Amino acid sequence: MATLDSVFRSLKEAQVKLALQTRRQKDEALGGAAAMIDRRRQEILAANVLDVEKARSGGMKESLVDRLLLNDKRIDGIIEGLETVIRLEDPVGKLRSGWTLPNGLLVEQISVPLGVAAIIYESRPNVTVDAAGLAYKAGCSILLRGSSSALNSNRALTAAIREGLASGGGIPEAVALADSGSRDEVDEILGARGRIDVVLPRGGRDLIRRVVQNARIPVIETGEGNCHIFVDSGAALENAVDIIENAKVQKPGACNAVETLLVHRDIAESLLPLLARRLAGRVELRCDAASRSAIGDTVPAGLELKSADESDWETEYLDYILAVKTVASLDEAVDHINRYGTRHSEAILTNDYRNAQDFCAGVDAACVYVNASTRFTDGGEFGFGAELGISTQKFHARGPMGPEALTTIKYRISGTGQVRQ
Repeated sequence: MATLDSVFRSLKEAQVKLALQTRRQKDEALGGAAAMIDRRRQEILAANVLDVEKARSGGMKESLVDRLLLNDKRIDGIIEGLETVIRLEDPVGKLRSGWTLPNGLLVEQISVPLGVAAIIYESRPNVTVDAAGLAYKAGCSILLRGSSSALNSNRALTAAIREGLASGGGIPEAVALADSGSRDEVDEILGARGRIDVVLPRGGRDLIRRVVQNARIPVIETGEGNCHIFVDSGAALENAVDIIENAKVQKPGACNAVETLLVHRDIAESLLPLLARRLAGRVELRCDAASRSAIGDTVPAGLELKSADESDWETEYLDYILAVKTVASLDEAVDHINRYGTRHSEAILTNDYRNAQDFCAGVDAACVYVNASTRFTDGGEFGFGAELGISTQKFHARGPMGPEALTTIKYRISGTGQVRQ
């Protein structure tokens, strides 16, 4: 406990200094961090090998090992993301609104850092850099608490970030890693009222639920991704198959991968045999009776086909599994999504403008797509360079969260000697 107490104090002291930094100072420090990650690349990759080997020996499924894995291409992506964060506008000090009262007082609403943040996350070591970079840009210090499966990787990355911040003239104490591997750390962070200003959970259902239910500090809640694609009756078949394949296969362990396909009954017998052939040998389909019938008696070689039950509509597989249901209408699809979805990312494939508008208006989700893969729900794809996570709540931050998610407002009131009567 004493160890984290000292970390909390150090983060608070660092944040007070960081809040006074100019954009140029913050960007130069982040540039130093990006350069140091590149310089320490081999050390980082060697540390990651240890984590991956341990994960595989422990029986972790390959779709989740892929989330843990680093290689040269992914290190390049991490650095590129950090460089994009540097190019973003400074979210701090923005004049959001302003007005003059009848008594002459000027009221201005200014964006300021939230303060000391903590992020509790699973597996993905890239989150270590994403979160540190975005927090620093927002003028926040941050406590990183990754999972034990990525401990070696996170230690190497955090050391490089801190060394790089220092080399760029920044404040390395603004980034800290809780690295004991003990679950007690999570409880201590969640109880750090007055020392941590906000905590972000990023991971699966159990982690998010634990944070939300036990936190005594404010939470920006990210959500699991039970994502859907609805294929409307007039959708273009080949294009639909391409989009569904991408949303399921390109990275099945991601929270924005599609988990349930809803198909209008008028197009089911045309679409589903094509999709079955495309996914045969790669994806297991769990179908309701109507969808199974639409595929027909000639099942493509290698296709794993099972009957769906209620639990399949509720499941975020994070694997090469796709639930399939035939629906009678757009309204039925929207009702299904609003019942089973997690308010993350939902898509409609259609050539009907009105149906697209009705779907977007009716579905309750942070991101709603028309004729595109759900895989684009990502801070990098949205132009943020990185993300703190994908918020599925409805407060100030929703969807992929860039640096502005770690800001709040302050009112600045300027007068000429006014007193209240």
